[in-house]
Amino acid sequence: MDTLDIDGDYGEGGGQILRSSLSLSAILNRPIRINHIRAGRQTPGLAPQHLTSINAVAAITDAEVVGGTLGSQTVTFCPRQISGGEYTCDVADVRPSAGALSLIFQAIALPLSYAKIPSTVTLRGGTHVPWSPTVHYLQEIFMPMAAKFGLQGSIQLNRWGWFPKGGGEVIAKIKPTEDWRGMALKDRGKLRAIHAVSAASNLPEHIIDRQRKQIQRRLTRFDCPVTVEPIKGKAIGQGSLVFLKAEFENVEAGFSALGRRGKRAERVADEACDALQNFLVSDAAVDSHLGDQLTLPMALAAGESRFTTSRITRHLTTNIWLIQQFLPARFEVIGAENEPGEIIKVET
Repeated sequence: MDTLDIDGDYGEGGGQILRSSLSLSAILNRPIRINHIRAGRQTPGLAPQHLTSINAVAAITDAEVVGGTLGSQTVTFCPRQISGGEYTCDVADVRPSAGALSLIFQAIALPLSYAKIPSTVTLRGGTHVPWSPTVHYLQEIFMPMAAKFGLQGSIQLNRWGWFPKGGGEVIAKIKPTEDWRGMALKDRGKLRAIHAVSAASNLPEHIIDRQRKQIQRRLTRFDCPVTVEPIKGKAIGQGSLVFLKAEFENVEAGFSALGRRGKRAERVADEACDALQNFLVSDAAVDSHLGDQLTLPMALAAGESRFTTSRITRHLTTNIWLIQQFLPARFEVIGAENEPGEIIKVET
C-alpha cells in the first residue's frame, strides 16, 4: 500500500496528530510518513512521550520505523499485524521525565482493541501532569464514554507521577472490541451527583484538607449529592490534584486542576470548580477535552454518530481533518471554533 503523507504542522500542530496517525496506521495497516512534527512548538520534533508512543505502537504491530529519535520532525511508520498480550512502556527508557502516560495510552488503546486476544500494558511516566488528561480523567470519563462506542478495558493507578520527576505507573487492560457502534450524545440529562478527589503527594496534609473544604464551599449550591475523597498519593515527587466528575443521567464529564509551588490550595479547587460551572452553563453533553478523544471511536463505528460539546477546540477540528486523511468518513461541524457546537459523523 502507498505511504500516506501527513502534515504534522496542520491545525493544532501538536503531538495529537502523531498519536492519532499512529493509531489509524496500526488499525488500517497503512504505512505513513509524518512530516513537520510539532514544527511550531518551542522545542520542535519528538519529545520523550511522543517517541515512547511510537515505540509502543511499533511494539504491538511489529512496525518498521524510520526517524524514531528524540527531536526528529519526520517519521516513517510501517505497521504489520496487531498483536495483543503483555507490554511495558516506560518514558524513562527514552529519557527520565514526566512524559504523560495518558497520551501514550491514547495511541495504543484503539489499536489493541483490534487484537485477537486481551492486552495488559504497564505504563510508566507522568500520571498527573500539565497539558494532558490526568489518569483520573481517563479512568472516570474517557473509558466510560468510549465504552458507549465499544471500547472495553480498565485503568489501574499504582503510583502517581507528577511533573517534573514522573515515576508513576498504571496498568491498562484492553479487550478485543467485538463491534464499534454509533452513538448520539446530545442530551446529558439531569445532574445526579458530583464526585470529587482532593489529592496530594509528599506535601503537608492541610493542602488536601484545604482543597476539600474549598470544593465543598463552592459546590454546596448544587441540588445533588457531592462527595469529596481525600487521597495521599504514593509518588516519588510532589504534587496536588483536584478532580471533579459530574455524573449526569446520560453522560459523565470531568474537570481537573493541578497544584504547583506558590499556587494556593484554594485556587487549585477553584480552577476545577470554575471549569465545571462553565460547562454547566452550556447544554452540551461532552466536555471540551473529550470531544477530540471521541472522534476516532466515532470514525470506526458504523452508521451515524453525533455529540454536542461545550467548546469546539482546535484539537477537535484537527483530529477530524486527520481522520479524513485515512478514512472516507464525513464529519459535519456545526458551530464556530471556541464556541459550543455539535459534531456529526455522517453515515457513508
